[in-house]
Amino acid sequence: MTEEQFEREKLYQASMNLFKSMLEKDLITEEQYAIIDTKMLENYRPLLGTLFAEIT
Repeated sequence: MTEEQFEREKLYQASMNLFKSMLEKDLITEEQYAIIDTKMLENYRPLLGTLFAEIT
């Protein structure tokens, strides 16, 4: 994993942790969360995040 890939991975994970927290507090819906996740995957192109996205 390159430094750039690692940085993208960190940014994706940090962003999704924030949105997951918002989902758990009912600040966003599951549909909104799914849309956000898709956009974050497109934006950051994480290596590991892609695997986690498929699990959840």
